Amino acid sequence: MAASCSFVSCGEESETDKAVIVRFSNGSVRNAEKLDFTIYKNTDDSNPRKKSRRILVAESDRLSYVGNNFGPGALKCNNLCKHYVGVLNKETMQMEVHRAQLFNMQPVIPGETTEADKSQDTSTTYREKVDSLIEVFGTNKQKRALSSRRLNQVGSEMLHQAVAKAANTVIEQKGLEALQQEVAETESQGDLALHLPPCNADADTPENVYLFDNLLSPVEFGTLEQAGSKMAAITTEELQKMRDDGRCMCVVKHLENLPSNDEARQKTARCAYYISLLLKLSRQRNITRKFGQEQECPRIIQSKLMKTFTVETFNNGRVQNIVSASMRAKLAAYCLALLLHMNHMTADITLLHRDLGITEARMLEVAKSMGLTLSKPARGKDNEDRLRDDHRLASLVLPLVKYEQFIERRKRKKMR
Repeated sequence: MAASCSFVSCGEESETDKAVIVRFSNGSVRNAEKLDFTIYKNTDDSNPRKKSRRILVAESDRLSYVGNNFGPGALKCNNLCKHYVGVLNKETMQMEVHRAQLFNMQPVIPGETTEADKSQDTSTTYREKVDSLIEVFGTNKQKRALSSRRLNQVGSEMLHQAVAKAANTVIEQKGLEALQQEVAETESQGDLALHLPPCNADADTPENVYLFDNLLSPVEFGTLEQAGSKMAAITTEELQKMRDDGRCMCVVKHLENLPSNDEARQKTARCAYYISLLLKLSRQRNITRKFGQEQECPRIIQSKLMKTFTVETFNNGRVQNIVSASMRAKLAAYCLALLLHMNHMTADITLLHRDLGITEARMLEVAKSMGLTLSKPARGKDNEDRLRDDHRLASLVLPLVKYEQFIERRKRKKMR
């Protein structure tokens, strides 16, 4: 008949009274008596998190094992549940029940890097750690992406070295002062340089500086044949109406003095029609697809105006084309270039800025950024010449003029 025993509770126990249950990760121990167990505790008893930390060491003749109840190698079950172990006293046949904690014993191999050493190595970045994992466990696609990224990184470093070497060579050849002067001349053009017509500053004739085909391509110029014919046949009443309206005075001026030569007359009339569209465009804010239909604008010209001189914006879920301040400067530059071709490389910028609805200062900035020569007509005695005294003229003369950048300095108001 089996002997009977009774359970005896040991009552409240502290952390030091807990029994220790070990589990070896690489197998089971045949003879536990050949192992020497030593347990270490944290000396910081005032810290509630550190005072319960324990390190258990098991040493044998061949190998040493280490286990702890904290850190990444600790068993999670110690925190999730409580463990108890019963110790049977064979003399009294009473089994004492004690609280216990489990330790996962792992072998310590000499020369192997421990987790503490790995945590102290902070030189390796997160990206390098991920790359090392990809090298070992990654798929073929991930390995190809890693190899491509490393090749690009090497290429980028070589590119930076080549750019630095080239920059040093240029500085040695030209000198730092000459380069600074070139940068200042480029910056003096400001943002207007982005909105100017294509310019060939090395052209041999003024007509080739701002090439007419860059302003109106041959296909676009051909589509203006019908509109130009109507503009060339404009009546005196229609001219007076445009004069009374006062919005296209630079166009009216050229229509009043159309050349007698048929080819030159057609070119001037077509350019005048195109400039009238640009002037109308500059006075509007929102542009719709119906723009120019009243003037029987060709479809190609309408698309060119929308694409070249407007900016797309989103408003209430819809795409709108607007004429921004920078686009008005671009319109002024293209109108000025066309007027130069229409009047022997000379244009009246006073009439133009009034027709465009921009300030004279802005118009002068555009003319200066294009490298034009500014002047005023000679004073006359009659009334008509007196009215022209305030008009400024812009002429294209080779070589182009380079203006110094003007920086406005505002006066400080005196405190009273």
